[in-house]
Amino acid sequence: MTALKEFQRLEAQAVYRPGPGAQRREVIICLGEATLTLVDPRASEIAHWSLAAVARVNPGKRPAIFAPGQDAAEAVEVSDETMIGAIERVLIAVDRARPHPGRLRSRLTVLATVAVLGAAVAWLPDAILRYTASVVPSPTRQEIGRTLMDEVTQLTGPPCTAPSGVRALDVFRERVLPDVAGAQLHVVQGGVVGAAHLPGGVVLIDRRVVEDHETPEVAAGFVLAEMADTERTDPLRALLDYAGLRAALTLMTTGRLPDSALKGYAQATLAIPSAALPEDLLLAHFAQAGVPTTPYAKAIDMTGEQTLALIEADPMADAPIAPILSDDAWIALQGICERS
Repeated sequence: MTALKEFQRLEAQAVYRPGPGAQRREVIICLGEATLTLVDPRASEIAHWSLAAVARVNPGKRPAIFAPGQDAAEAVEVSDETMIGAIERVLIAVDRARPHPGRLRSRLTVLATVAVLGAAVAWLPDAILRYTASVVPSPTRQEIGRTLMDEVTQLTGPPCTAPSGVRALDVFRERVLPDVAGAQLHVVQGGVVGAAHLPGGVVLIDRRVVEDHETPEVAAGFVLAEMADTERTDPLRALLDYAGLRAALTLMTTGRLPDSALKGYAQATLAIPSAALPEDLLLAHFAQAGVPTTPYAKAIDMTGEQTLALIEADPMADAPIAPILSDDAWIALQGICERS
């Protein structure tokens, strides 16, 4: 993201307009490194806009009006000249890097610039991928995860949606991942080995994980292992590594990934089993969730030989365990893929 180095954080008064005809309200507008944040005087956040998508809708006029996109209904009016100038400088820098229709090679401008610099600085592409992944906000990650589901369902089939099972899955998620904002769990017909994850907190669970085991601790273990894997490797960074530098630059300048960058990623990522995770990382996640590791370890290896450390160091071995699901809810979750 193009940021202003002389401003670590800039604030000013402004007027927020939620939509046409809606009541306007005074807010504080905060310019950060990658976002515009709108906060009311009581310090509760109203809106969080990516600078890559912000647009000036009344050029040359005062007060300046900015929106999270040219067609967005909401907008903010800014009179503070310092804030207006700072935002304008960011928008100019973003526009210079954005492709312009009608120019044969304009789509390659940013990539060509990176290529020239890359001849002198070999680490630049990796740095851009790493930086892009680090500044993408949670809502954008979740949107990317939802978009990827369209690709995923071509391999897994649509998520199972028996109503009682979906309700049980919601209870299961709240019990296993209470602190993961925006987490989404889907039980799918196949196409994954145990479980898999996508950007934005999306976890796919193979139906056999819930159907072939007597208790929900095994399914909880597969979900926790996927969340631990996201701590080791950022799933968005993995997607950008697959999609390439041009896709990363598009995301950084427009707030969106091109459809071509997502095509084929689902097949590439689901076809490769997850690498073994460090035992201390797994144990920490299981302990925080209050879930025993032994059922998961034995589901991975019935003999327990390859997962002996998880069994011997089970953090819940001598501790009281809060039920993950009631018996009725577990039976409902096991039937989530049954047709009603």
